[in-house]
Amino acid sequence: MSLGGHLREFRNRVILAAIGIAIGAVVGWFFYTPVFEALQEPVLQAAERDDALVSVNFAGLATAIDMQIKVSLFIGVVLSSPWWLYQLWAFVAPGLKSTEKKYTVGFLLAAIPLFLAGVYLAWWVYPHAVEILTGFTPEGASNFLDAQMFMTFAMRLLLAFGLAFVFPVIMVALSWAGVVTPRTWLKGWRWAVLVMFTFAAIMTPTPDAITMIAMAVPMCGLYFGAIGVGALRGRLVRRRDAA
Repeated sequence: MSLGGHLREFRNRVILAAIGIAIGAVVGWFFYTPVFEALQEPVLQAAERDDALVSVNFAGLATAIDMQIKVSLFIGVVLSSPWWLYQLWAFVAPGLKSTEKKYTVGFLLAAIPLFLAGVYLAWWVYPHAVEILTGFTPEGASNFLDAQMFMTFAMRLLLAFGLAFVFPVIMVALSWAGVVTPRTWLKGWRWAVLVMFTFAAIMTPTPDAITMIAMAVPMCGLYFGAIGVGALRGRLVRRRDAA
């Protein structure tokens, strides 16, 4: 396929993924209230714990509606994850052999749970991050959290770790397509570990190292696991060709 063909294919896949996210956002519009309350719960618990005024503040007239749209889009991304993950695979699949395209189901069965596992892990860290960060508020002071910044932080944290957990599956797909060999991934393991720990440190804004390690270690394990799967697949292909 020519470069122009790849670009058109990429554009079409992005459009299809965006349509799926938009449909999910329509559904997410009706779940805005329970999701917002769940994200706000750690703030309310911090206020009750410290007997202080800690709250999410909507500073502008249109901030509330703008926030509902953003949260709905966030819900749409999570709900439509099987669809846009399939579009990602469909973009990579043309580089695979016809006999390898049958692994579409396997890709989705691996990518979807990993994405949701990353979101869940971030959801576990999120209340601890809020608890620690609000704990720095001086006694007698109030902490009014800007709704835009607060919700953006929460949603970016959840999505970033969801996508980080999907990356090993993309590594396997690229290895099978012959774009990047497992040996190349292995040679860059030191930089990969450094990047993953740096990523975990940035995305877990808490002063303790335990939370960062709890995030980075699974990512490293998935990285080396993806290398192992790619190497095993390459060995099986070489044995089959030799036979």
